[in-house]
Amino acid sequence: MLGTPSSASRPRAIEKERLVDVTGVTEILVAVLGVIAALAVATIAVLLFYRHRAARHEHELHQDLQEQRQDIERREHRLAEREERLDAEQRHLDERAHQLAETEAAQEARRLELLDIEEERRLLLERLAGLTAEDAKAQLVETIEAEAKRSAAILARDIERAAQDEAEMRAKKVLGTVIQRLAAEQTAESVVSLVPLPSDDMKGRVIGREGRNIRAYEQITGVNLIIDDTPGAVLLSCFDPVRREVGRLTLEELVADGRIHPTRIEEVHERCEREVDALCARAGDDAAVEAGVADLHPELLATMGRLKYRTSYGQNVLRHLVESAHIAGMLADELGLSRESIVRGAFLHDIGKALTHEAEGSHAIVGAELARRYGESEDVVHAIEAHHNEVEPRTVEAVLTQAADAISGGRPGARRESLEAYVQRLHRLEEIALAKEGVEKVFAMQAGRDVRVMVSPSVVDDIEAQVLARDIAKQIEEELTYPGQIKVTVVRESRATEIAR
Repeated sequence: MLGTPSSASRPRAIEKERLVDVTGVTEILVAVLGVIAALAVATIAVLLFYRHRAARHEHELHQDLQEQRQDIERREHRLAEREERLDAEQRHLDERAHQLAETEAAQEARRLELLDIEEERRLLLERLAGLTAEDAKAQLVETIEAEAKRSAAILARDIERAAQDEAEMRAKKVLGTVIQRLAAEQTAESVVSLVPLPSDDMKGRVIGREGRNIRAYEQITGVNLIIDDTPGAVLLSCFDPVRREVGRLTLEELVADGRIHPTRIEEVHERCEREVDALCARAGDDAAVEAGVADLHPELLATMGRLKYRTSYGQNVLRHLVESAHIAGMLADELGLSRESIVRGAFLHDIGKALTHEAEGSHAIVGAELARRYGESEDVVHAIEAHHNEVEPRTVEAVLTQAADAISGGRPGARRESLEAYVQRLHRLEEIALAKEGVEKVFAMQAGRDVRVMVSPSVVDDIEAQVLARDIAKQIEEELTYPGQIKVTVVRESRATEIAR
């Protein structure tokens, strides 16, 4: 049949297939052997690499060991040298200790010998002096005690003088610093106000028919109206500055309006009085702000404002209080103290001057009561009542208030008085002191603020000198009027003179 292989060709085909299989296996074996050979080469390369690396590492370790060995040898050498030095020092210390022991033994023997010599000397001195050791010791103690007392007295006097000098120097420094830092303007006022008139014909209208206008004006305002030959002006005289200011404003408005009669005078006076009250309240508030004082009672502010129109020896009292507050604050700053209550006390210390005519007592006591009534602290109240020594000052606030008051009132240019009154006051100061028994000389210094009284030591002793100073000061207080304070110093000096030939 066609298409069927013959029996002879079938074995060849099978053999051919086997030959193909053998060839494939051989190729596979060759490929496997190639891979194995490549792996072997790679393994050998890796082994050679690690062997080289191990050899290099071994070389490095060998070098490190060599260096460490050398370092250890050097340290051992240094330790050996140190041990040798320590052994040498130990031997030196042992020798020194031995020498010290020998020296101590020699000193102890010398001490015992000196004790024996001291005992022999003491017995010899007792025989020679005829005194026992206890008696001699008592005399020595008395002598040393007397010398110690004298030395202590001299030392105490030197310390006291040094402390006084230092305190005076520091006080002058503080006061000088405060006074130099203060720059205040001055206003000079009096008890008389001048009111200009547009013409002299207005004087007749001010007087009125048969003087009814001037009488009504003086009765309503409480101010004296002086009409003289002064052209174009009239004078208002009143010791109450607030009332005088109300009268001045009233008259100026009446003159400007031209309608002057009793009813009109009363209307204008009431309006001007309210205006001045408002001005006083505003002035008190402005002064408190300028002085740095807060939380004052409104009545105190209004009362303070009334001092705007009052003067003391030409110094405006309200400006004086503001100055005193600034000075007290600077004193507190210089001394490192809290300034709030100190400034408050200095600002309010003369508030009683606004009420002196309404209440009995000095302005210091009246002002203190007013401050206490409106809730001020006791420190502030005490500073007010003690600023003129009606009450003994016992707080820092009171002392600094006195100092601030004295600085503001006593600095040059603050207050004024006539030359005649000034000279008369100085003469009267000297006359009061010279009238006392035992007084030899009197010197009024520092513009009459310091009076030095020289007395005879044979007539006036130390106790009488104290009494004399108090009597002179009391008489000055009773007879004279003066700003600030006057210090009276009684000097009693005894001198003994001998000539060595």
